[in-house]
Order: sequence, then structure tokens, then C-alpha cells
Amino acid sequence: MSARLELPASRPRLGPPLRRTVTAALGAVLALALLAPLHDAPETPAASTPVDLAAAEPPNPVTPGSFRGYGFDQCLTPTQAKMDAWLQHSPFLAVGVYISGNSRFCRHQPNLTSAWVRTQLAKGWRILPITLGPQSTCVGRFPRYGANIDPTISNNSANRWSAARGQGRLEASRAVAAAQALGISPGSTIWYDLEGWSNYRHATCRESALHFLTAWTNRIRRLNYVSGVYSSAGSGIKILDDARATRRSDVVLPDQIWIARWDGKASTSTSYIREDGWRPGNRMKQYRGGHNETWGGVTINIDSNYLDLGAPRAAAETHCGSATIVDPARYRAIRKRTTTYRPHPASVKALQCLLREKGVYPGRITGNYNRRTRAAVQAWQKRVGHRVSTTWTFRNWMTLLSAGPRPVLKIGSTGPDVRRVQRTIHATMPRLAVQRDGIFDADTAADVAAYRREIGMGAAGIVNTATWRRLQAGTR
Repeated sequence: MSARLELPASRPRLGPPLRRTVTAALGAVLALALLAPLHDAPETPAASTPVDLAAAEPPNPVTPGSFRGYGFDQCLTPTQAKMDAWLQHSPFLAVGVYISGNSRFCRHQPNLTSAWVRTQLAKGWRILPITLGPQSTCVGRFPRYGANIDPTISNNSANRWSAARGQGRLEASRAVAAAQALGISPGSTIWYDLEGWSNYRHATCRESALHFLTAWTNRIRRLNYVSGVYSSAGSGIKILDDARATRRSDVVLPDQIWIARWDGKASTSTSYIREDGWRPGNRMKQYRGGHNETWGGVTINIDSNYLDLGAPRAAAETHCGSATIVDPARYRAIRKRTTTYRPHPASVKALQCLLREKGVYPGRITGNYNRRTRAAVQAWQKRVGHRVSTTWTFRNWMTLLSAGPRPVLKIGSTGPDVRRVQRTIHATMPRLAVQRDGIFDADTAADVAAYRREIGMGAAGIVNTATWRRLQAGTR
């Protein structure tokens, strides 16, 4: 890999109630810029290609939904092969794509189809649909193709900036139509890209932009989507935050903001705006501008982003009628009882429950390592190709705890698959005090990196297909 993303430095291990509180600071110093336009590389302008929805398929999940992790955006939607390589090897799990707007550089998006969208969402990606339509006259480089193709935001203040508001409504309607054609479900966030300009105090540009964005937000909400606005920390986001702080009644604020501030800090803070706005969980930040990164042998020119949207959580689990039975303090090796050794009941109960769920143990959950339990142990060992014995080893634990599908997991992932990884690493490396909560955050990434380093895979904090193979083989 020719590019790498710095995770937080290692911390002293805290108890489970405290570890989640230490994950807020992420990233490393990368670049510095005052104004940060959303990056899009030159592309020959062409009309967007309409796509059809697969009507028989169920609706896609809302995107990005609740997500706390890393994302990238680029001008041209990547091919499936590039997306697959980056899913397996990069730290990113969110991707920004230009779905509409006549002012885009990449108006022709040959890879962006409803099938592409459905495939990425099914693989775990979070999609950030972006529209780049009318821009402020203060930006200076628009219209890009001519006033009849991509007009700028009207500066006519008549009738409470009705012309600008009309443009905002129209652009929102077009963006929703494009999103629906791609299968992007209601409830998803659609982002308006308002490029930055140098003087946020310019009254005409400020007011026309605010009224345009107010109409955008109203229409996006009315059409059952979530309103997001991308802009420079020093211009578009600044004027929105000032309107919020002064409680302007004539301005409707977007639901979420995407701050462009190329300070190299993977967070959602910037000195340009106040800390209390759009918190908790309604900010993301583009912290590094256009640059090449290579993951899995594939190079893409991207902007880097950190997202803190919603409140990531994993649903509670129950196993064999209990919320805790498969999560003992430690997963211990188990063997037949002797005069000097007695199997630990909590570990035996966890084992019996998990073997029952896999269909090899038909008995009751007793905590006794009895003949029926030992027979189930041997049946499982035979199933996974391990040495058949009445002794249950840490390698056996790993195969049982990790058994199941192999989705790629990284910072931002949540759910039962994350718990499988957390339990498995806790079984083989109990010194890490892994928190088994189903949330893949910086702590879990550090735990995964420690495991991978231990077995000679390299210290990436990603559970890709190769990592799953090692976990499910019981490699330690």
C-alpha cells in the first residue's frame, strides 16, 4: 500500500465501561488549506445516463444512516473492481458520488447505476449522494458550461429572494429524482455541494445562498429525504452556522453539514464554526483535499472525510434465552473433569449454547462438561477439520465464535458480525480486554491490528476476507 491512514495511538487498556469514551480523536496531520472545494477532476461534460430501478427487489437501506468512520469522495464513480479492492484493503467504508447537478465536472457517470448502488450497499458501503448545481456568483468559476446550462444562484433580492428559492426547490426535486432512479431510499441524506468563496461577509452572496439552501432543505424534507450541505468551513458552512447562532427565522438549516476544512485532522471540528451546532451526530468533515491513495494495488484520486452521523449502535443479542451466556469474562480451555480439575461452568455454558445454535448439541444448558457435551465437541471439531478430542482448545473456540459469513468489517461497521470478531479475538487474546458490543470503532480496529500482527498478517485494523479465513481456521 502506498497510502496509509493513521489511527489513534495506542492507549492504556481501560475497562469496558470506559473504553468507548476514548475514541473521539481520530486521524493524523495530512494537509492544510483555508478554502476547500469538493474535489472533482476534469471530465468531458455529457448528459447523465438514466437508469431503471429493479422493481421486484426490496428497497435499499437508508444511506449513510448512523455511521462513525472514514469516507472518500471523487469525481468519477469507481468501477466495481476498484470498489472491491478498496473495500478489502482501505480504511474507508463511505463513498461520495455525484448523482446530479449541471455544474458537475463529471456529468457523465458510466459506472453509476442502480445496480452499482445496490451492490455497494449490500457489501457494507455507505453512499453519500452529491449534487452540484447552481453556485454563488462569488465563487468566480461558474457558470462552468454557460448560463443556459448551469446558471449561478440568482442575486435578485425581490420578493424575499424568490428567484434563488425557486432554484433551490428545483435543484432539490432534480436531486431526489436522480436518487430515486438510482435506488437511493427515502430517509437517506442528499448533499448539496456549495463550493467555497473568499469573503463570507459579502451580503449579496450570503443572502442568496442562504435562501437557496433554505428552499433546498424544505423541498428535500418534503420529499422524505434528509438535507445535507457541503461547503467550505470559511464560507458556506460559516454563514449557516452564523444563521443558526443568531436564530434567524427566515433561514431553515440543513439536517447535516459536511465541512470542508483541509487541516489533516480526522474529526468534525474546526475553528471556523462553533462546537455546539449540528451535534451530536450531524457533522462530517473533509479533512484532506485531492490526492492519490493506493489500496489493494488500485489508485484513486480522492478527498478524505471523517463522518460522525447519527448514533451508531448494535442491537442487543440473546442466546439460549440469555443476553450474557455467550460472553463469559474469559473463554477457557475445557477438558474432562478430574480429581484436581473442574471445568469452569461459565465457559461450559457458553460452549453448550453455541454448539446448540450450530445444531450439534441437543442437550440442556447445565455448565457440566458431560458426555453429551463432549460428543458435541467432537462433532464440531470434525466439522471444521480440527483434531478430534475430548479437550476443547482456544483454537476450537475461535472456529466456533467466528463461524458464519465473511463480510468486510472496519471502523464504522456495526452488528452481530462485529461481535463475532470481537468474541473471537477476546478468546485468543484475552489480555486485550476486547469490548464485545458490536461496534467497530478505533478500539476494535486496534484489537484487530494486534491480532493480525500476532499472526504475521500486518497491522491493518480491517477484517477482510483473508482475516476471516485465519480467524475461522483458528490461527493464533
